[in-house]
Amino acid sequence: MENKPRTSTVIALLISGFLVALAVWWLAWREPPFPEGLVQANGRIEGDHYTVAGKWSGRVTELLAREGDQVEKGRILVKLDDVQTRARLDQAKSAVDAIKAKLTAARTSLSVFKKNVPLKVETAKAGVTHANAGQVSANATEEQTHKDAERFSELLKRQTVEKQRTEQAELSWKVARAQHTTAQTAVIQAEKLLAEAELGWDQIKAQEDEVAALAAQLTQAEAALAEAQSVLDDLVIRAPATGMITTRIVDVGEVVAAGNPLFDIVDLDRLYLKVYVPEKEIGKVRLGLPARIYTDAFPDQPFPATLRYIASQAEFTPKEVQTADERVKLVYAVKLYLDGNPDHRLTPGLPADAVIRWQESALWAKPRW
Repeated sequence: MENKPRTSTVIALLISGFLVALAVWWLAWREPPFPEGLVQANGRIEGDHYTVAGKWSGRVTELLAREGDQVEKGRILVKLDDVQTRARLDQAKSAVDAIKAKLTAARTSLSVFKKNVPLKVETAKAGVTHANAGQVSANATEEQTHKDAERFSELLKRQTVEKQRTEQAELSWKVARAQHTTAQTAVIQAEKLLAEAELGWDQIKAQEDEVAALAAQLTQAEAALAEAQSVLDDLVIRAPATGMITTRIVDVGEVVAAGNPLFDIVDLDRLYLKVYVPEKEIGKVRLGLPARIYTDAFPDQPFPATLRYIASQAEFTPKEVQTADERVKLVYAVKLYLDGNPDHRLTPGLPADAVIRWQESALWAKPRW
């Protein structure tokens, strides 16, 4: 009977020792609580996507990029068949050259007209002036000889002058009448020449209209040439942004329709981590807060990020979240945009953890799951 108290004492001592050892181990090895002022979350890295498509339909003749390629903005990805377009371009160039030649000739002709017409008009006006002066002189001569002839005729009747003298006066009047007629004809001819010279102003106007019409035709032809060149340029499909090709939907020899997607490019300089913050913690976060992103590939290198998006409505946690019990909670989607992606080491699809600091005084800590 005396052994029973001793046994109970030993057992009690052993239990006490075990509890003390367990308490010491828990105090020594337990993980401290996650610091106040930080919120942790996880998700997958995503990026801004660009869908590459062509403006025109055509057959793929060259494929110069594939999935996984990192491309610079403007790099050629695909070339479409351009035989017919080049033919139209050559035709448009020929039309432009032909109209330019006509326009040059028309402008030269207009320049000549503008120099010659004023000279011809001035010359014709001088001719009219000269003819009018000749007519005045002929009129005066005709009138004077007419008077002389009449006077000599009266004198002949009175036999105070010789008949020969009277005949000479008559002849002089006849010559003067002829000269007067000639002077009148010269005036008419000079006026016709002036009218003909002044038609040059109409020719100048007509030539100006032709130059304007040819200039308009040249504008249209150059527009057609520019359009053909634009179509030709659009048959060479280039990367709209720098990034990585994640999807290729085309191959050499295929005929693609206008607007159909050919590639999907993600911008490696505009990556973000989409995470889900529990409803009870969403009030702590706000736009502009700093964050750090951790990946398995670079466990010791946190990547700085900035919170730039918070969903306006809660949702049930998506299935890609790690634990099943977390997926039944209401959460808010949050996007943390990376401040940079050195050497493009991070790519879309990588799982990552994030720590968001909502108190400036809080010390950074790695996420704990």
